[in-house]
Amino acid sequence: MIRLQSTAWPSSGTSLDLDALHDAATGSLASIESRLAFTSTAVRLVGPLEQRTAGRVFAGLGAIAAADVTLARVVEPHLDALAILHQADLEPPAVSTWGVFAAEAPGLRLDATLVDDAWQLSGTKPWCSLASHLSDALVTAHTAPGERRLFAVALTDPGVTTDDSVWLARGLPLVPSGPVGFDGVPASPVGDDGWYLRRPGFSWGGIGVAACWWGGAITLVDRLLAAARTRPDADLLLRTLGAAAVDLSIAEQAIADAAQAIEHGHADDTAGPRLAQRVRSTVRGRVDAIRAGVLGALGPGPLTSEPAYLARMSDLELYVQQDHGDRDLARYGRMLVEAD
Repeated sequence: MIRLQSTAWPSSGTSLDLDALHDAATGSLASIESRLAFTSTAVRLVGPLEQRTAGRVFAGLGAIAAADVTLARVVEPHLDALAILHQADLEPPAVSTWGVFAAEAPGLRLDATLVDDAWQLSGTKPWCSLASHLSDALVTAHTAPGERRLFAVALTDPGVTTDDSVWLARGLPLVPSGPVGFDGVPASPVGDDGWYLRRPGFSWGGIGVAACWWGGAITLVDRLLAAARTRPDADLLLRTLGAAAVDLSIAEQAIADAAQAIEHGHADDTAGPRLAQRVRSTVRGRVDAIRAGVLGALGPGPLTSEPAYLARMSDLELYVQQDHGDRDLARYGRMLVEAD
């Protein structure tokens, strides 16, 4: 269960019924299909990210991740896609599940070409999470040298090829994220060249991912607290619990402050990317510290006997890799140097 501790949360976050959201989330864990079905509940209870709803979305994603990290990994990109479509004044189909595929990788390329005044996608896109399970996706593709554009595509098109067998991860095993092939797949443009990166709030979605990391760590700290209550004289365990609680508070504070900044209009233009990177690096560092502390304090026992604990540890270990560690810290330093 999640309880907001920071006083920085805007009212959009504190007014959210976190207990109802958590209960709905925990009732949706039977399969990947039930998790995908939960996306409609998440839209209703949490809603896509807008300037006025940042607190609600970040707190909501944290509550979902506290219930199940895999569920949050499914919900977050769906909400992100709906927010992008809303910004572009586009309406998604009534019953649909969405991903956002914007990664690039050496040796892989996806091109968009005009054929008889209609766009088609051909090539390979890396890191396409749940492509074999989703109905639709927003996908970036090259349109000209140095230019990329966002497109909406139906993943049920016969020109789309997926292969989940290449996904061997122990973390997030239900969220295969391998490459996807496109062969003349019809695509609808979403904005013009570069709009996806220029649009207001592009960086805010990255804070939503960090909120999932924070929420995932909440349950680890709860597990540590339960162990400490059975061993109240174990000083090392108590020390680890105290440190983990402080780390969790720092992570929550960073996210709550970010929500406040977004809702008050202080996270636009260059301020938004700086804020997002600071929050992501802060939360990733605190979650890594929590994971390490809990592992050291509880030892190997829970890893061998508690499936939910093992899954959460493994899922978080992989999920936080969306932050690039030292490379992203260097990126943040560069932002500071280049700031006005």
